[in-house]
Amino acid sequence: MTDAVTHTLSVPGGTLTYDVRENATSDERPLMLIGSPMGASGFGTLADNFTDRTVITYDPRGSERSTKEDAAAVVDPKDHAEDVHRVIQATGRGPVDMFASSGGAINALALVAKYPNDIHTLVAHEPPLAGILPDAEHATAAVRAVHKTYEQRGFGAGMAHFIAITSQRGPLTAELVAQPGPDPQMFGMPTEDDGKRTDPLLGPSMLGMTTYLPDWNALRAAPTRIVLGAGQASEGQMANRGAHAAAERLDTTPVAFAGGHGGFNRSEWEPSDPDAFAATLREALAES
Repeated sequence: MTDAVTHTLSVPGGTLTYDVRENATSDERPLMLIGSPMGASGFGTLADNFTDRTVITYDPRGSERSTKEDAAAVVDPKDHAEDVHRVIQATGRGPVDMFASSGGAINALALVAKYPNDIHTLVAHEPPLAGILPDAEHATAAVRAVHKTYEQRGFGAGMAHFIAITSQRGPLTAELVAQPGPDPQMFGMPTEDDGKRTDPLLGPSMLGMTTYLPDWNALRAAPTRIVLGAGQASEGQMANRGAHAAAERLDTTPVAFAGGHGGFNRSEWEPSDPDAFAATLREALAES
């Protein structure tokens, strides 16, 4: 595999940045790794486990190196899906295999529904689909509460509330939703409000992402093989439960991955085993 070569792509309303780690001798399909709002920088460790393939990563619109002209504009999963489609087209490498994490998994499901020939095998790891959970009413209310905290008090308070809600295990209740967010200092977050309200995680696109309802009929009809992934250490948390709920709708069973929500990276904040995670991903891709 060569070093990553960075490209930019002008799109309506912004610019996308993506990287290609080329393996010219590989006869495997390219592997695209995506998150949201996490960009390419979060996939270095995982990419290092797939040097036998060409690997494509990118920064979602409004994250890291990718820009959007209107910082306050809402970018929903269908918008992100169009962007990923454009990147795949620009590389000329489709169909690709794809590992998609968190919000990226939601965007990938939207992509398969619209462009089913872009992806051969999709491994969608822990999509935080609050709107499809059995406790959807309270889960979506919790997301709104986090966003409200961010709007009223800024990044530190919003992020602390986000961590408290997303780390909660089991169904969310009205009582939990009504609780105020914790002190940001508990999580090492800033207590002062910097006045900005454009954070790609907590900002204007947060509600559209987590309340998105995939087109299950289109997904079932697509030629794409869809594998849901769930972390062994994140059982019961919202995103993990989203993977199980999505798998149920697609009449499949989630694959268990090592670690928690971000188990493909080394972390001091949650259990992780990147090598074991990558081995499971390789097995999931090989079954196609």
